[in-house]
Amino acid sequence: MAATDFLETAQGRRLAYHKTEGAGPTIVFLGGLKSDMEGTKAVHLEAWAQTRGQGYLRFDYSGHGESSNAFTDGCIGDWHEDTLAAVASLTDGPLIVVGSSMGGWQALLLARAMPERIAGMVTIAAAPDFTEDGYWASFSDEQKASLDTVGHVELPSDYMEPYIITKRMIEDGRQNLILRSTLELPFPVRFLQGTADTAVSTETAIRLLEHANGADMRLLLVKDADHRFSDGPCLGLIENAVLEVMGDQ
Repeated sequence: MAATDFLETAQGRRLAYHKTEGAGPTIVFLGGLKSDMEGTKAVHLEAWAQTRGQGYLRFDYSGHGESSNAFTDGCIGDWHEDTLAAVASLTDGPLIVVGSSMGGWQALLLARAMPERIAGMVTIAAAPDFTEDGYWASFSDEQKASLDTVGHVELPSDYMEPYIITKRMIEDGRQNLILRSTLELPFPVRFLQGTADTAVSTETAIRLLEHANGADMRLLLVKDADHRFSDGPCLGLIENAVLEVMGDQ
């Protein structure tokens, strides 16, 4: 296994990454909240890109995986800065951006920041604006008060220890909302969504499709696929979607 490399960002954060040199466009994988670059989808796509001789980048946001800082110190805006730093410092030329869950939100923020670099995008259970439409909208009055008095709330997770959602994450999320203003995606886009996903609803996927503007956008709903979207058939669908947005299929 290749050794992990590290990037020092202008904000003083140390990001862990693995980069595969190869032909363009470079595939950049953006992981989900509290996920890391060792996840099934990230590693599978790396191996797939390597068999094609294609450039590939996976990395950990700050507060995730092998990168510096604590998860509870971070927020959507910080992870957007991390994404911009990784892309600017570690890649050249056109990109195929693959974003999973919160990484889908990050992919859309990246598209807003540097659309000229993106040749195509694939999202997997994209979760734009989840801090506002998911967390804040579902918080009880007691939980909202806890953000002011304690500074955070704890939420159960289906996958690991409880999520600690901080007041800063909620407030920063409001500065990075995607679905409240025009969203231009002037490149091929494939949104993938499982119907058995308990973390991101099919309604969210449809809302994103209807909200975004672009000449080549499609939403694929996969019956009974869950939020992980990482079994053999789902991994094959991700590969096919990447090929489609590259124009190879």
